[in-house]
Amino acid sequence: MPRDKTESHKRIIEAAKKEFLTYGYNDASLRRIAAEAQIQVGGLYKHFASKEALFESLVEPAMQGFYALYHSIESAYMDEAAAKEWENQGEAVRVMEYIYSHLDEFRLLILCSVGTRYEDFKHEVAKLEEEATLRFLDEIKANGGRVNDFDSTEFHLLSTAYAESFFQPLIHGLDKEQALHYAKTLESFFTPAWKTWLGI
Repeated sequence: MPRDKTESHKRIIEAAKKEFLTYGYNDASLRRIAAEAQIQVGGLYKHFASKEALFESLVEPAMQGFYALYHSIESAYMDEAAAKEWENQGEAVRVMEYIYSHLDEFRLLILCSVGTRYEDFKHEVAKLEEEATLRFLDEIKANGGRVNDFDSTEFHLLSTAYAESFFQPLIHGLDKEQALHYAKTLESFFTPAWKTWLGI
């Protein structure tokens, strides 16, 4: 009768999360993970093909959920673009709620992913923010709205600063209450600044 691997799988996941959070991806040791999970190193490969596959199993679901949330927020903004307006929808708080509901996963993505394909996650989010905002502005103009001319380099820098601002509470070790307060501050700071600069 085959052995039930469920419990050992859970131990591996918990041990891997602890190891990656402590040492980062590059310095994490499969040997230590196996010892913590109370299995042989060879036993790890019955669950995961590689160290990166193990890391991926920890972060991929939370990352995909983040992107899904982001696209739902973008869709709501496109509805506003049709009405040639832009109002704060509390998206910063929604994003921060999501990040802090998956705190270990985002600590892994932001702080511990060097050496994996996830190490550029922040830059990918910044690129997503820039592209989504440009689509939003194009939609406003297509519906007869007015948008100020702007320097593309400055727009890129501002978009990057805005996107990366969502991860600063995590980087600086804020707890959830502090992070949510900061998210409200972000909304009150960036929304009127964007509207003034872009003339919306």
